Amino acid sequence: MKKEIVIGKNDCGQRLDRFLAKAFPALKSGIINKAVRNKDVKINGKRTEAAYRLENGDLLYLFFPDSLIEPKTEFKEDFMKSADRLKIVYEDGNIILVDKEQGLVVHSDNENTDDTLINRIKKYLYQKGEYNPQKENSFAPALCNRIDRNTCGIVIAAKNAEALRILNEKIKNRELSKKYICIAAGEMPKREDTLTAYLQKDSEANKVKITEVKNAQNLTVKTKYKVLDSFGELSLLEIELLTGRTHQIRAHLAYMGHSLLGDGKYGTNRVNIKYGFKNQALCSYKLTFDFKTDGGILNYLDKKTFQVEEIPFLDKYYNIKRQKERTKK
Repeated sequence: MKKEIVIGKNDCGQRLDRFLAKAFPALKSGIINKAVRNKDVKINGKRTEAAYRLENGDLLYLFFPDSLIEPKTEFKEDFMKSADRLKIVYEDGNIILVDKEQGLVVHSDNENTDDTLINRIKKYLYQKGEYNPQKENSFAPALCNRIDRNTCGIVIAAKNAEALRILNEKIKNRELSKKYICIAAGEMPKREDTLTAYLQKDSEANKVKITEVKNAQNLTVKTKYKVLDSFGELSLLEIELLTGRTHQIRAHLAYMGHSLLGDGKYGTNRVNIKYGFKNQALCSYKLTFDFKTDGGILNYLDKKTFQVEEIPFLDKYYNIKRQKERTKK
């Protein structure tokens, strides 16, 4: 079967072999490399290489058996099974910032649930007419960051390949600043500080361990905190991660003796029960774009800050504080 594909803006910039693997899952790497060598894959009518970077407007010619490059048929996308609930913090033609609710996974987990944050976003964009998998060769809207199932707050999604590439690069170079708000047990030793320790993952237990001693396996963690409010028994903190490690906030605070309220993995059940917290009090509530280099099509976002409208555990914290103050009188 001969197939012609015009490379569009969401396909360009990636290697030919990676594009083919995404566009046609039946094409394994060995088949692709052999086809390229045998001139069964051509760009603009000419011989090419697997590592060739696709350009917008390229005409791709494929000569493969029909079974390997069958056209997309009936629309059976799993994202249509997801819920319609979506709290949008900000949206434009390139990105969407969503306030993820507690309990919702960002991607499909071991239970293979269809109701994930990325599927809700795909469904929303599909219903708006901004995304149609039938018309895309290799791109789908994608998340640029992730947070735990039981953490709420801002998650960034890219609507096109160029925005995704830029955001991934900016996050890698720490040109985006994320701040969290949380409730920690006890009173912090200082009003603000930067904590440094070392974190080691235990993949089997899906847990991490914090220590003060560096070894060959662990990674440095730096956690900056500021006390927003405190009444001795509990502290309301703003957290900034200077390193982004698995469970960093939860594990680091617990190691310091100030576990996150409602955290069933690193927290203290006695404290959680006492204050009636079944969900961890942690929210990724503020995001600032702080570009140090050119942001391309996203330059308009530079120096802009976005914040969630509602932090679910904030009222509960202040209610507990007021009750404690009344009992002292």
